[in-house]
Amino acid sequence: MNFSKPMAEVLRLPVPYADQSTDADETLTDSAGSGEDNGGDIGGHPAAPSSADGPEDGDDALEGTVLVDQATPRRQEFRTRFLAGRGARRRPIIVPWLRDREEAKTTVRWAVDYGAHIAGYHAARIPLYATTLAFRSPRGVWRLIAGTWRWTCDAEALPLRLGAVDGNDADTYLRLLRERDNRVRWRRLVASGGLVGAGFAASAVAAAGGVTQATALAALVAVLGWIGSPADKPLMGPAVVSTSAPKLTSGIVVRALGALGIAEINKALGKGGAGITFPAPITRDGPGWRADVDLPYGVTVTDIMDRRERLASGLRRPLGCVWPEPAHDQHAGRLVLWVGDQDMNQVKPPAWPLAKSGTADLFKAIPFGTDQRGRTITLTLMYANALIAAMPGMGKTFALRILALAAALDALAELRTFELKGSGDLSALEKVAHHYGSGQDDETIAACLASLREIRKELERRAQTLRKLPKDVCPENKVTPQLAAKKSLGLRPLVFIIDECQNLFAHPTYGAEAAELCTAIIKLGRAFGVILLLATQRPDKDSLPTGVSANVGIRFCLRVMGQVENDMVLGTSAYRNGLRATTFGLRDKGIGYLVGDADDPQTGRSYYIDNLTAEHICERARTLRKAAGTLTGYAAGEDSTTADAGISLLDDVAAVIASDEDKIWSETVVKRLAELRPGLYSGWTPGQLTDALKPYGVTTRQVWGQDDDGKGANRRGIVREDVQEAARKATGTP
Repeated sequence: MNFSKPMAEVLRLPVPYADQSTDADETLTDSAGSGEDNGGDIGGHPAAPSSADGPEDGDDALEGTVLVDQATPRRQEFRTRFLAGRGARRRPIIVPWLRDREEAKTTVRWAVDYGAHIAGYHAARIPLYATTLAFRSPRGVWRLIAGTWRWTCDAEALPLRLGAVDGNDADTYLRLLRERDNRVRWRRLVASGGLVGAGFAASAVAAAGGVTQATALAALVAVLGWIGSPADKPLMGPAVVSTSAPKLTSGIVVRALGALGIAEINKALGKGGAGITFPAPITRDGPGWRADVDLPYGVTVTDIMDRRERLASGLRRPLGCVWPEPAHDQHAGRLVLWVGDQDMNQVKPPAWPLAKSGTADLFKAIPFGTDQRGRTITLTLMYANALIAAMPGMGKTFALRILALAAALDALAELRTFELKGSGDLSALEKVAHHYGSGQDDETIAACLASLREIRKELERRAQTLRKLPKDVCPENKVTPQLAAKKSLGLRPLVFIIDECQNLFAHPTYGAEAAELCTAIIKLGRAFGVILLLATQRPDKDSLPTGVSANVGIRFCLRVMGQVENDMVLGTSAYRNGLRATTFGLRDKGIGYLVGDADDPQTGRSYYIDNLTAEHICERARTLRKAAGTLTGYAAGEDSTTADAGISLLDDVAAVIASDEDKIWSETVVKRLAELRPGLYSGWTPGQLTDALKPYGVTTRQVWGQDDDGKGANRRGIVREDVQEAARKATGTP
């Protein structure tokens, strides 16, 4: 077969419908038979081969036109319409704010407060309004008399009659005169009746008591004063001065998108371009406007999010008002643009719903903050862990405090709280915590590490407990609300809170082990009811171990300074995907990006609870725990110090070195330490021992020693006298 000749032609149908009455065959023939050669351009159609150019070998090859775009029938079959309707997005029957109890309560509360403010504002000015009406009532009397006279005498038609006279139009004048006579006749009757009625009303008021007379007089003065009020001087001023932003229109959105400098958008907006479409009307959405935009082909929402500052400039709105988001249930070019009336950091934050009353359940969603539209953001802590990071002073501890207080209001939960800054920011939790520590000193960090070791062992016990339960009681091998409520099983939620965790992970002695323990707790604790809450102001590779940052589920990142810190908290490529906590300013306290709890990333502002309010909340939580019998450990006045707390590394090293050993290999010391305290030193390496001894001034060096076979060699080790000298300095012994 000869393959050098075109076998077929790709051609769109010349008519939109298959049953259209146009002669398609003639159109195809004209198109194929033209002598013009398009040279293979993409925009044209190659000429169909003529019969003279047929195959010379006589094969049964079919040559002709391949119809790529099939004809669209005028009426689709039922199944096609059914599937299209089933996949269509339905608008909610009930507006979203009515379906959310908290949002509905907030909206109703605002409406009542708004109405009460307006009523109170005007009620306080009733004397001023009364005085103003009294002064305006004489003018009202004059306006009433003059207006009634003009209406009765049909003065409004006088210019028409004068015009007929000036134009010497006798017929028109006579017709207008007859109409005027008819109109004035019945108007005089009405005016006379009204005058008689007013007289009777005045007589009735005069015969009534003083209260009725005063009421009638006040009403009359009010009506006359209202009639006498100038149009440009209203009686009552506005009780609320509106500060709403300009209405968002399609023209404003298109102008802003065109200012981003994206080539495909400029091409779409240029001459002959397809433009930008809006699949839904621009509507009010909470305290702002929502616009759904279909971006030009090849432009994604991430391209817009990368240029958020320029978009805000194009919209002429503050940066904190402009929030572009992807519509994750649609294609990558569907932009959801929300433009708020106020900058997010200028909106008054609402009160925490649990601040004055109520309890929490860690198995259910707890209120954490609000998004840019004022909607409540909730978090479900059970089966998750949380990491909060920010620069100093941006609200990191306040966000952590919300989660800690919510855990405190769950009477079943056991709290272990370690605030490793020493400022007492979480001191209110002393009233409810099983373990509590505050400070940067080695003793506090050692206590935190010892508590982590307890949790690691507790995970093993819980795993065994769940494994022994019948499948009908525990089908998924994880802690459920029913299992947590059974005290005999010991599966109550356990919340471990570490503020300024960088002081733990960067500690030269305990940091490596703490990182391993926290990583294990994050990986294993979810199913066993153990929750780890971490907060740090230094999210880098040294202060935040990779195992922790890579496995934690819920992440809240407030303002940070660089892309590395941003991605370490929010996840790899978060910065590239438009989640840039570096764009937050100094005034954006408490505002950050939240990922991990919902399908889509959220922009949220955590609730604000000060220390005094936290004290009151913890008093309520303590009362709940006393009633439930779950107040234990530090809060109950018990000795909650773990068996490993307060252990001195120098004392242990000195204890494992024999009195006749002046020098000893590090590997031998590590082996003996593991035998002395397996739970504490098991798994230590010589390098880890070197790092642990360095803060005490003990350095390793090349020392001579012998192995178990009596073979001598030079290896890294320590000198016994150096250890004893460091121990004397640590205890202050001369």
